[in-house]
Amino acid sequence: MWSLSKILKLGSLMGVMTFFLFSTSAWAKEVVYPDLSPKKIEIKRGYTPEALKCIECHAKETPGIVANWKEGRMSHAGVSCYDCHVVPKDSPMASQCKGVKKTMPNVYTSPMVSAKTCERCHPVEMEQFSKSAHARRAGKPVIEKAKYQKLMYDLEGGVSGVPEGHDLRTVPRQAGCQMCHGTEVKLEADNKPDDKTWPGGVGTRYPDGGIGNCSVCHNRHSFKVSQARKPEACGKCHIGPDHPNIEIYMASSHGQLYTTEGEQWNWDSPPDAWEPGDYSAPTCATCHMSGIGDLSTTHNVTERLYWDMAHVKSVVRSGEYGDGEKGRKLMRKVCNNCHSELHTDTHFAKLDRANELYNSYIEGAQKMMDELKAKKLLKKDKWKDPFQELFYFLWHHAGRRARHGTAMDAPDYAQWHGFFQMMNIYKDMEDLYKWRIENNKIEALSPVMSPGPY
Repeated sequence: MWSLSKILKLGSLMGVMTFFLFSTSAWAKEVVYPDLSPKKIEIKRGYTPEALKCIECHAKETPGIVANWKEGRMSHAGVSCYDCHVVPKDSPMASQCKGVKKTMPNVYTSPMVSAKTCERCHPVEMEQFSKSAHARRAGKPVIEKAKYQKLMYDLEGGVSGVPEGHDLRTVPRQAGCQMCHGTEVKLEADNKPDDKTWPGGVGTRYPDGGIGNCSVCHNRHSFKVSQARKPEACGKCHIGPDHPNIEIYMASSHGQLYTTEGEQWNWDSPPDAWEPGDYSAPTCATCHMSGIGDLSTTHNVTERLYWDMAHVKSVVRSGEYGDGEKGRKLMRKVCNNCHSELHTDTHFAKLDRANELYNSYIEGAQKMMDELKAKKLLKKDKWKDPFQELFYFLWHHAGRRARHGTAMDAPDYAQWHGFFQMMNIYKDMEDLYKWRIENNKIEALSPVMSPGPY
């Protein structure tokens, strides 16, 4: 059995032997290596006169923006406001702020910075991001789907007494949905964004064809990688009764370690070098995005996922939603950096059973729903129909909490906020279903108390 001291001694002896062999001409020829170093390394500092005008003006007008920019790596790399905000004159987003009009009348800028701009320096990250649920698919419900428009403006956002088509009906979308999902930016006559469709969330679509708002995770204007690595960055959107991911994370063992030790962790290691040791527990970014072990950093947040647990039925990801089988293999590699294979296998077996249990509930509920619909025993307004309201809470609230709570190991969310509430919701749905079928009519007043959201 080799001891550590023996191995170290052997290493030293071999080092001496190697030196002896290569330093004695009788035993070895001189090794000549080609000079591969650059002939000239030139680093240019400073900014163009145009860029300096922008910095000087904004240092007076918006000092907070300049202060944030100075803290980040963009300023250290010589990237200024001018590089990101200046656009060609013929750009659909070309406009001029009052400072530019006075000092640089031939320069055109835009307050909007789409992912196309970021792509100029970060093409790999942009290519990965474009395949993720944070890009086109994030904005798809808000922008493309007529069913979702109805949901936002009338079913979820409808206000009693406010007529259809009125501006007030768009408030839930502007203040809520689009701030996370994103929106399609519309322009005023001066090519500046209107006040209904900008700003927007991660899936925002811009007039220059760019899709994605990188500053949702990398807060402008510092764009610190440490910000995107902390769970609070994800918690801006992944929060609340329907997908309390930040709450679930904080209630897990991982979150407990982050809460108690996170201030001592190293948040600034370069990409693909931020590894266990820099932290003692993973954050959202660690599992879903970061380079860890032999996995490289990715901006495709769906790449390592197996189940689609966001929709009515849990299914293995495929097509535009990702490759579930590949995702499971990748996530196993993440887990095995800190856990044994036995621990990882046990966790995924538990998660698979949780999704099967959830599906058994939703299949039973859907069967009751289909029969009631066929017999015309559902109300047109789903929010005035206790059965349909319960069905929504079954999957969209309690069902998501049960699945996500299991996936991220937060037992209270998996059980008491999740499967326990699903059981109670389902029992109420059964009673309503049986009464309607037996009496062939909808009850005049529901005995069911709404279970959420809370």
